[in-house]
Amino acid sequence: MRYLERLGPSAQDALLAGVVAVMLTVNVLVGSPHRDPAGLAIDLVAVLAGSLALAAWRRAPLLALAGSTAAMLGYAVHAQPGPPAAFPVMISVFGAVRYGHRLLPALAAAVFLGANLARDLVTVTDRSDKDILQATILLLGWFVAAGVAATVTRHRQAYLEQAEQRAAEAERTREEVARRRAGEERLRIARELHDSLTHSISVIKVQAGVAVHLARKRGEEVPAALLAIQEASGDAMRELRATLEVLRDDSAPPPDPAPAHAPAHGPAHGPAPAPALAPEECVPSGLDRLDDLVRRARSIGLPTTVTVAGARRALPPEVDRAAYRIVQEALTNVSRHAGAAAAQVRVEYADAELVVQVDDDGSASAGEPPVPGTGLRGMRERVSALGGRLRTEPRPEGGFTVHAALPLREPA
Repeated sequence: MRYLERLGPSAQDALLAGVVAVMLTVNVLVGSPHRDPAGLAIDLVAVLAGSLALAAWRRAPLLALAGSTAAMLGYAVHAQPGPPAAFPVMISVFGAVRYGHRLLPALAAAVFLGANLARDLVTVTDRSDKDILQATILLLGWFVAAGVAATVTRHRQAYLEQAEQRAAEAERTREEVARRRAGEERLRIARELHDSLTHSISVIKVQAGVAVHLARKRGEEVPAALLAIQEASGDAMRELRATLEVLRDDSAPPPDPAPAHAPAHGPAHGPAPAPALAPEECVPSGLDRLDDLVRRARSIGLPTTVTVAGARRALPPEVDRAAYRIVQEALTNVSRHAGAAAAQVRVEYADAELVVQVDDDGSASAGEPPVPGTGLRGMRERVSALGGRLRTEPRPEGGFTVHAALPLREPA
């Protein structure tokens, strides 16, 4: 059975026609040992024609019905073989009913049975009319059984197709519901972010602006930290606005989020210095804004040097953003938790990877490893998502190091 299932429909039909042809050929040769050669040849031709017509019962059911009925009717009238002559006709009737035809299969069965009955009544002398009629009724029952089996098979196939359609529709509906719920959740998150952050950041920005304005009005020098607060709050507002727009637009990819800040050297800390975004930009830039980030770090009192090794070149967007965010997070940690330390940023463009390293000469020591916070976990998640490596640990000579290697190829 498994071998037959591996065969295609055409091969199965050809095999069926061959088996029926062999059976009827044996019946002709065994059942007519004393027939003349010409009559035997006619019977063999009729049997082969009626059997081989079954090879088309699936592709052309009406053609197979007409061919098998005509050939086997001629064989039945000429040779009087009995029930075996009805086998190809019953199979073709099954095929025609299976594919939705009713009138023509019934007509073919009626013609075959009527001609067979008439021939028996006229030519058969060794059986009574009652026996002939009973044999015809038996054949009629076989034809009816073939038609009923074909109808049941047709309805079962229709049921299976409907079940598959319902399953596909249910799957599509589940996907639509999931997309709708995801969209509703995005809108809820957007509302929560707007309600919880926008007001607070706006207040910080307004208060910093008022303080700057008053200082300039009095002719005083504006503190660099105050200018950094004003600029960082403006950038935070723009990034938050871009994030909210993306959350409300299902078709847009989510922006690279700012990392949740946590200490590299101790307890939680505030927001990192952020690059200035133009209002029309929707996502943060990458290492092309590294100079702005370093300038801002210096403005709040963090001595920072930058070393670039290798030839600068275009990077994959996700690698570019991840590298920028790692430097941003590391400098924030240094400014918050390393006291009067200085920071050294090194960016190395290698053939297969981008190496980003941030060192400081603060008070961290190997004997007191830091407690990983949200910031360090965010770094590690970014690097792991790109298939890279991250090392964050105190330096033997004192201070702390953040070393990230980001592959420039697709992760395996």
